[in-house]
Amino acid sequence: MRKKWTIRRAVQEDSGSLQSCMNLAYAKYKKRMKGKRLPPMDLDFSSEIRNYPTWVAVCGCAVVGGLTMTFGDEHASIANIAVSPEFQGQGVGRALIELAERKAKEKSYSELHLATHVLLQENISLYEYFGWEETNRDDSKVHMKKEI
Repeated sequence: MRKKWTIRRAVQEDSGSLQSCMNLAYAKYKKRMKGKRLPPMDLDFSSEIRNYPTWVAVCGCAVVGGLTMTFGDEHASIANIAVSPEFQGQGVGRALIELAERKAKEKSYSELHLATHVLLQENISLYEYFGWEETNRDDSKVHMKKEI
């Protein structure tokens, strides 16, 4: 059953719930990572909300997704994006990506960038499905961009 959710700008009071949401979203990769932690799991979300544009998807009072962006000299980036497993497949991730694209366009950027872990093939495939292209790869990260 689909649950109703909305997206709004994150506030400091969301930091603990956003951390919990991110931990849930990344937990399914734990076995695959063989003891290594993904960087988003170690972030101080209070600091992220204070220092970077951050949005949350909420259902009632629960944070069910999150997006953090950065804006550089040449392009905008999705620094972190995740959706709680209970809400995956309900359009939350797509809506967060579309929000990132709108925010980048509002600031006159023509490219949006992101990086994901090389072992998260399903995420890479999803981004490709949404029109992203791989630009570089190293031992741990796949760098991607989308023309907007």
